[in-house]
Amino acid sequence: MFDVGASELLLIVIVAVVVIGPKDMPLAMRTAGRWIGKMRKISGHFRSGIDAMVREAELEEMERKWREQNEAIMKANPVLPDMNQMQAPTGSETPSLPEPADDAPVAEGAAGEAQLPSKPKPSEQAEMHLPPPPP
Repeated sequence: MFDVGASELLLIVIVAVVVIGPKDMPLAMRTAGRWIGKMRKISGHFRSGIDAMVREAELEEMERKWREQNEAIMKANPVLPDMNQMQAPTGSETPSLPEPADDAPVAEGAAGEAQLPSKPKPSEQAEMHLPPPPP
């Protein structure tokens, strides 16, 4: 961006030593360094914001293209029949599950309330085999 050669940099240093003085030069360099750091931080933040906006715009464009291609594919291909219609033989109904009878026995607890199925015993549960912990 700025084309500063060695001779120009030497001239800037000499003018700075004469104007600022050798005693205040470290403080001036520290202050200049802080300002440069702030400028870099602000420009980096600005650049990342611009990059995020560009990525979002590209993502929206890709989603729009995907939707258009999906619609074109859906129009070009007919709708496939439902899996239930394909498996059921023609002319007959699919068998339905029998409904529970009202007079079916219900397990009752000590207080006469219906009990929910109990949890399986630890011996009935499937065992889990975990890998050994790392060393």
